[in-house]
Amino acid sequence: MNADATLARIGQAVELHHGRGQREAAYGMFAEIWDEIGGEQGDPLHVCVLAHSMSDVQDEPAQELEWELRALRAIGRLTDDRVAEAGVPLSVAALYPSLHLNLAGCYRKLGDLVRARDHLEQARAGIGALGDDDYGRLIRDGLDRLTEQLT
Repeated sequence: MNADATLARIGQAVELHHGRGQREAAYGMFAEIWDEIGGEQGDPLHVCVLAHSMSDVQDEPAQELEWELRALRAIGRLTDDRVAEAGVPLSVAALYPSLHLNLAGCYRKLGDLVRARDHLEQARAGIGALGDDDYGRLIRDGLDRLTEQLT
């Protein structure tokens, strides 16, 4: 397994945002990486992870949704072999619940409760692919919180 330099840079930008509260700096770094990878035409793993992360630094729910939809389109082109080659300790199936959780949250913010519930269902349908680890618990807790918000 090789460390993936692009994923490492995306991780640094995520740390700027979530770890240091430097949202604008993270946005700038994400935008730079997006250009470098060729946008949606880039490596599906990079596109998926970057778009999923870029959604977190958007000002408007509609923009957040667009980035999550880009991630969802990219994951459809992603393989477990590519994920493993990059050193990511998850299967493609384990990435879907987080995407659908975020999509459900975006649709809730936009007032489209039908689509929000649909993506919540899709996220729940995929939780069997999650491990009993911090990542799995994070996604399950998010699903529980969103379920409460949608009932």
